Amino acid sequence: MSQAPIADRLGVCSWSLQPAGPAELIEKINATGIKKVQLALDPLVADAAWADAATMLADAGIEIASGMFGCIGEDYSSLDAIKVTGGIVPDETWEGNWANITKVADLAASLGVTLVSFHAGFLPEAADDPNHAKLAERIREIARLFAGKGLKLALETGQEEGPVLRAFLDELAEPNVGVNFDPANMILYAKGDPVAAVKTLMPHLLQVHIKDALPTATPGTWGSEEVVGTGAVDWPAFLAALDEGGFEGAMCIEREAGDSRVADITTGREFILKTTAKEGE
Repeated sequence: MSQAPIADRLGVCSWSLQPAGPAELIEKINATGIKKVQLALDPLVADAAWADAATMLADAGIEIASGMFGCIGEDYSSLDAIKVTGGIVPDETWEGNWANITKVADLAASLGVTLVSFHAGFLPEAADDPNHAKLAERIREIARLFAGKGLKLALETGQEEGPVLRAFLDELAEPNVGVNFDPANMILYAKGDPVAAVKTLMPHLLQVHIKDALPTATPGTWGSEEVVGTGAVDWPAFLAALDEGGFEGAMCIEREAGDSRVADITTGREFILKTTAKEGE
């Protein structure tokens, strides 16, 4: 695999562990055997209980690999609901989202977190769709705010097929905007083969989520998220594609289903380490 050991690049998404506060987050991260975290920044902006989270993580020897923020009013109850409410597409939440994004940018810069990801929302495939231009302009506005603070912006994958997102990023041409690639989301949203998509998006790849899923049996509905190694992602092929593309960024395990998050993330970590060890034989 990459020159940097996989074990040193693995992280965990803080929200996957559902912590009540930073002390519980640290306890749960330690239980997974991982020493990097992608940190949800919204709690640090809004909740005084999280004010010392970055210092506490550093004192515990846990590195913040990147940040993440969410958007107002997102409804993930169905594919149709998230298509309407997701990201920065809805006009009624844009002003509130922009206000929050400026706070997130200030916070990330103050913490020395240089990469922040989010779900921008569904990108219309047709370039003449008004929402296409609107989304591009709003992402450009965020990108330039971030660039002024030395930050990179990573768009989460899943809502569109790889070639559509690649064309959008090439058109956007903002040097600090790239992709946080989630192979499971490609399956959950039924947007194509994750291995083919990651190869297409490789020039824009900033970070990867380690997550697994099975496709839906009913078109138009969600697939199911699964423990890493038990879903439909072809992990040997996916990891090989990352290696062949020269990707050396963080790989953060995300688990958003089930009631055994620490155990599931630990299983995912062990699976990835075992898979990469076999590939290296």
